[in-house]
Amino acid sequence: MNSDTCAGIILSGGLNTRMGQRNKAFLQLGGYRFVDRVIVTLKALFSEVILVTKEVSLYEGWDLKIVKDIFDVHSPLAGIHAGLVNTAADYAFCIGCDTPFLKNAVIELLMNELEPGVDIIVPVSGSYFQPLCAVYSQNCKAIIEKQLRVGNLKVDRFFNNVVVKKIPYEKFQTVDPDLLSFFNVNTPEDFKQAEKLLAKHMRCQC
Repeated sequence: MNSDTCAGIILSGGLNTRMGQRNKAFLQLGGYRFVDRVIVTLKALFSEVILVTKEVSLYEGWDLKIVKDIFDVHSPLAGIHAGLVNTAADYAFCIGCDTPFLKNAVIELLMNELEPGVDIIVPVSGSYFQPLCAVYSQNCKAIIEKQLRVGNLKVDRFFNNVVVKKIPYEKFQTVDPDLLSFFNVNTPEDFKQAEKLLAKHMRCQC
């Protein structure tokens, strides 16, 4: 698969309620904003990187494509939909802006699992999906839109209507032993944990 087959989509449209209304995209960890960390990771892999947000003005002048949610609802599903609408690529890797430890190798593992006839490649642990670190095909677009129109905002609700390839967490541990790529920061407590994880990583590099 080449970088034109799949676009990188960053979702940055949450309410940030559990973070006390602080925009998680702009939280800094180790001197870098969360969103910048994700952008750098995706730009190393994809020729097209798109950021989906409800507040386009916050990102004016940035060196990537910025688009707005088409459906005015508070759900990552709307961001996935807007990302698919705004790319000509056959697939879109979708990730939240609040995943500061996302590893290139995890994305590459997902992309290498793509095959004809598969609509979603998603990490899974038991019955739990990781839908905001997953690859979606353009075939999902119309189904997602139909779901959004009836107000059903749960991301994995439409999975039964498409072909889903589930990749167990154990496989990702071969490239990300602690599965930090799936660690997202939702609360101040999560942020403190992220700082501890970064400090631990820095100590291990010494």
